[in-house]
Amino acid sequence: MSALLEVKDLTVAFRQDGQLSAAVRGVSFTVDRGETVALVGESGSGKSVTALSSVSLLGSSAVTGGSIKYAGQEMVNADESLLRKVRGNDISFIFQEPMTSLNPLHTLEKQLGESLALHQGVVGAAARGRIIELMNKVGIRDPESRLNSYPHQLSGGQRQRVMIAMALANGPDLLIADEPTTALDVTIQAQILELLAGLKKTENMGLLFITHDLGIVRSIADKVCVMKAGEIVEAGPTEDVFGNPQHEYTKTLLSAHSVGTPDPVPAGAVEVASTDKLKVWFPIQEGLLKRTVGHVKAVNEATLSVRAGETLGIVGESGSGKTTLALAMMRLIASKGGISFDGSDTRGWSTRQLRAARKDMQIVFQDPFGSLSPRMTAEQIIAEGLGVHGTDGVKTPREMVAEIMVEVGLDPETMHRYPHEFSGGQRQRIAIARAMILRPKLVVLDEPTSALDMTVQVQIVELLRGLQKKYGLAYLFISHDLKVVRAMSHKVLVMKQGDIVEIGESEALFNAPQHEYTRALLSAALDHRPNS
Repeated sequence: MSALLEVKDLTVAFRQDGQLSAAVRGVSFTVDRGETVALVGESGSGKSVTALSSVSLLGSSAVTGGSIKYAGQEMVNADESLLRKVRGNDISFIFQEPMTSLNPLHTLEKQLGESLALHQGVVGAAARGRIIELMNKVGIRDPESRLNSYPHQLSGGQRQRVMIAMALANGPDLLIADEPTTALDVTIQAQILELLAGLKKTENMGLLFITHDLGIVRSIADKVCVMKAGEIVEAGPTEDVFGNPQHEYTKTLLSAHSVGTPDPVPAGAVEVASTDKLKVWFPIQEGLLKRTVGHVKAVNEATLSVRAGETLGIVGESGSGKTTLALAMMRLIASKGGISFDGSDTRGWSTRQLRAARKDMQIVFQDPFGSLSPRMTAEQIIAEGLGVHGTDGVKTPREMVAEIMVEVGLDPETMHRYPHEFSGGQRQRIAIARAMILRPKLVVLDEPTSALDMTVQVQIVELLRGLQKKYGLAYLFISHDLKVVRAMSHKVLVMKQGDIVEIGESEALFNAPQHEYTRALLSAALDHRPNS
């Protein structure tokens, strides 16, 4: 009996400026029904390219050689009619960046219903019932009230859950999950992994799982293929690879995790930003006249402060208000309550004062592909703030861009490239460079390492700690990866459904959490991470 998916001697190259550049070379593996195979490796190693090749989703610039068979049918150079039948029905994808995969103009009900109508002919009340069932399965609270929501009205984790629901809608034989838990908090991540494992068993479904999180690989995969520079350097049963790695690169991946603690906050450090009973409520409006009938209470009376050289970690489940709190502090959304920045009450600021202060308060967003303009080169993106706020007068913008690119681990020779020409991890580094080039006083880091593989994650944590020490930066560090939070943060703030349930010194909170919810978060994180 043949494998569900059989990849043999796969080679993929891309045409660029008249030349062929190899992305994948000689890759071979199989996925059987009821089996999970994980592709792991650093950003740019060829994991996603390999997966996208399975149903010819790479576009006309790709040259593919070798063989990919699904249920015995050849997919390389297959007829478009066969590919259309297989895509989304027999083989479903969960992509890494949900904001670019979801249509911003359509409600969740319409987007989930589209797949059901196209592949199963299910419409109307039956479709709505199935959609609600799927949203419940992936952990979206009160799904009936979310049916008419648009993607921008959801948190990053909630958007990823919608993507997973869409992929599961038609009961595929093979599910290809490309970093499906990247944007999820640890408690929901555990639920999703259990859901995927359960579906694999009950539906006899094959699962090709792409990730940089080795803790997840160990908990979910039957077999693992380690990729580096477009090639599989080691493959085998998961326990064998983890227990007795043979290749030096595999050993490096397994040993890479964020460790240590940040340098102490300098004595007498001044307060950079603070809030006093900050509240963000979004009105719920109904009817022709848009009468307010209630509120979504995103943040309730949050009081906090952060000093120069200090990192305040903010943790909690998706939708708990973490990002909303940070955006309110940056004066990017409306709020009530006190906000102080650099010793000044920002509520009295004019538009001109606020614009001038933007240089000193920067943000790195969770989804780099959504926050980078596809029409601008890396150089233009990173230098954009210099055009608004000016340079230091010593170096040219290009020199400053080259310098910051080296600092964040990017090759300055690539500054002419566009975002789509970089891997997910490289795009996040561009976003970090764009914020850091202005040497701000306060930086909001919204899941800045979620798209990065483990080895680069360690580098970025060390980079951020180094920049903080050198320039006395204050960080608001939002993350669901509690190991990274521990390595970065002096203080940690825990949020649940808009409320701050616990706040304290990092080590004290991790060693002796006081609130039941904090203990639940820590427990879920330790269950699905290596070296725990």
